[in-house]
Amino acid sequence: MKPLIAILSLYDEGKDSYWMLPGYVQGLEDAGASPVILPYTACTETLERYAALCDGFLFPGGQDLHPSLYGEEPTDQCGELCRRRDDMEAAFYPLARATGKPMLGVCRGIQMVNVMHGGTLYQDLDTQFPTRGTHRQQPPYDLPVHAVSVRPGGPLYRIVGREQLAVNSYHHQAVRDTAPPLSVQARAPDGIVEAVAL
Repeated sequence: MKPLIAILSLYDEGKDSYWMLPGYVQGLEDAGASPVILPYTACTETLERYAALCDGFLFPGGQDLHPSLYGEEPTDQCGELCRRRDDMEAAFYPLARATGKPMLGVCRGIQMVNVMHGGTLYQDLDTQFPTRGTHRQQPPYDLPVHAVSVRPGGPLYRIVGREQLAVNSYHHQAVRDTAPPLSVQARAPDGIVEAVAL
């Protein structure tokens, strides 16, 4: 039976609607999984059932995490926020983590995992970490724009089998202080954390 993988939904505030990029769904299907998109809820019983029912969890990209989650006030450069999503992920993550089932965070998802374990973020790389590196590429978004160095011997290295990867990149926030339980698995040439493992 195909594993059932939960994807935390994205939210369009202007349309008051849940949505999902098809690439996440297609990627899971191509990997042999059955994806299911979770709506937002504050009901603990529902979240516990999601955690028990699903075989793994994908925390995708999206809006910025509210800086209050890591003890800061939003700067003027902080992007779009979604408290409903923050609240659900903050409630759901420990339940999913407690199951011991696989989890994957992409972009905001990595940042969320870091914050849930006590780490912090750069709210805006342009102003807080000036670099010549490209982290907010222009279209087309599926083309590589910079390399990442993969930590030899780590879990990411065991998956990709290489110490260098070319990646696309579209984020203006990033891990600043890595939470103690996490280990950095890949960095951009400018030092920005691009992958972590727990």
